[in-house]
Amino acid sequence: MVSLPNHRPKQLSLGPLEAEILQIIWDLGSVTVKDVHDRILADPDRELAYTSVTTVLNRLTKKGWLACDKQNRSFSWRPLLSKGEAKALQAYEQLNQFLAVGNPDVVAAFADSLDQASVEQLEAIAQKLQAARQAREGKSCT
Repeated sequence: MVSLPNHRPKQLSLGPLEAEILQIIWDLGSVTVKDVHDRILADPDRELAYTSVTTVLNRLTKKGWLACDKQNRSFSWRPLLSKGEAKALQAYEQLNQFLAVGNPDVVAAFADSLDQASVEQLEAIAQKLQAARQAREGKSCT
């Protein structure tokens, strides 16, 4: 199970090209602009300027998804979050948005539409939440 990361990007939303390039970086690890550009152009139906890749890498760095390392006169980028951490963080944000609705009727309608596997997942989550709460209460009493 992946936990929520300590590092959180400044901006979670990603455009389609940003998401594609981030996926390439997760696949390759540390990359240069050329690595990403070559991977995208491996598809004969794609066209993308080298400078566009640089722009997107810099944008992902500013958003807090990547770190940029300078080695001599070249730059390389690496992810600050694993793919699993990113999914956990996005799920956490979506759950918070859902709960922010605050309308019990909406939550009840959602619960009524769940299949058995989803109900079992929610029950497992509820058990973990209860165990975490009990552990937290046990620590505060000492």
